[in-house]
Amino acid sequence: MDPVPRPPRLSPDELTAALSGLPLWSGDGAGIHRSLELPGFPDAVAALVRIAFVAEQLDHHPDVDLRWRTLHLTLVTHSAGGVTELDLALARRVDELFPA
Repeated sequence: MDPVPRPPRLSPDELTAALSGLPLWSGDGAGIHRSLELPGFPDAVAALVRIAFVAEQLDHHPDVDLRWRTLHLTLVTHSAGGVTELDLALARRVDELFPA
């Protein structure tokens, strides 16, 4: 079975335009980032589980750093060597789950 084709890396201009529509995210071609601060450690773990289910649906998984009650997310399509539409789609879904 052939692997599912992945979208290409976004150009710098495409990424800048996309980030203007994702104000909770920052970054560059190497990855986009958002931190979520939750009330406590169990809340941060629960948030990570919610994000994990969405990531699994999209078959695209974030890099996660959990520090007590704060989740630091980095989205990058490693196989493309940078940010792609998959990262933007996951960022939008995270924002739906955890709006500002």
